[in-house]
Amino acid sequence: MLTYQVYSIETTPENSEILIAFLGQLPFDSFQETETGLEAYISKDEDQRVIINKLEELQAQFDFTFQSREMAPQNWNAVWESNFQPILIGDFCVIRADFHDAFPDVEHEIIINPKMAFGTGHHATTFMVVELMKGLDFEGTKILDYGCGTGILAILAAQLGAKEIEAVDIEIESYENTLENAQINGINHIKAIHGTLNDINTTGFDIILANINRNVILDSLPTLYGQLRENGKLIVSGFIERDLPILLKTATNQGFFPLKTKQKDTWVSIIFERK
Repeated sequence: MLTYQVYSIETTPENSEILIAFLGQLPFDSFQETETGLEAYISKDEDQRVIINKLEELQAQFDFTFQSREMAPQNWNAVWESNFQPILIGDFCVIRADFHDAFPDVEHEIIINPKMAFGTGHHATTFMVVELMKGLDFEGTKILDYGCGTGILAILAAQLGAKEIEAVDIEIESYENTLENAQINGINHIKAIHGTLNDINTTGFDIILANINRNVILDSLPTLYGQLRENGKLIVSGFIERDLPILLKTATNQGFFPLKTKQKDTWVSIIFERK
C-alpha cells in the first residue's frame, strides 16, 4: 500500500484556497480542508525537500504555519468513500459515486469511481466549468478535455451530444480512471490518451475544456489556439482571482476573446472564443 506524507497547514479559509492553487502545481495527490486550514497529501516517494522549500517560499507571501507527518498505509478506498460527497450543480448535473443514492430530478448524472482517497478541494472549479458547459451547444461537436482527471467533463460532453471526444492527462492514474468512469457511464466514444498536449495531433476542435492550473494554461495557450477551430470555444479553470489579469492579457494577445467569466469563492473560470 502507498505511504503518504501529510502536510497540515493552519491558515485562514481564504488563504487555504490560494495555497491549494499554488500547491496544485506540485505532485500532491489531493487536498482536504479542515477547521483550521487544510491537509495536503503526497506520496512518501516524492522529494519532500522540494515540498518544504516551496512551502517556505509561500510563507513569505501568505500567513500560515505547517507541519508534516507520515501516514501509515491504509485502505484509501474506504477512506475516500467515507469522505466523498456528491457535487450538485443545480438541476443540471450531479457528480456522485455508485454508493450514493440517485438524483432522479437532475438532468445529467455522472457516476465516478476515482482512484484516490480524499476530496480534492477543487470542487469550485469543476462546478464552474459544468455551469459554463450548460450554456454551450455540444450536439455533434468535436471536444478536447485537457487534463481530464477523472473524466467528468469528457463524460458530460458526451451526455450533451458531443460526437468526437479526446481526453488527455499526464498522470497514468487519470488516464485509466477516465476510461473506467466512461465505461461506468455507458460512454464508449471517448479517446483517452496518457501524455501531454503535444500528444494530441487533432485540430479543429469545437470546444476545449482545460480545468488545470494557471501556469499550465498560460504555457498551453499558443497550442490550444492552433488546435481550436475559428470561433471555437475554450473554457479554462483552475486559477484564482488574482491571476485573472494575466490570464486575460495573455489569452487576448494570443487571439482569444473572453465571452463570460464566473467566480466561486476565489476561483475563476472563463469562456474564450478563438478569433
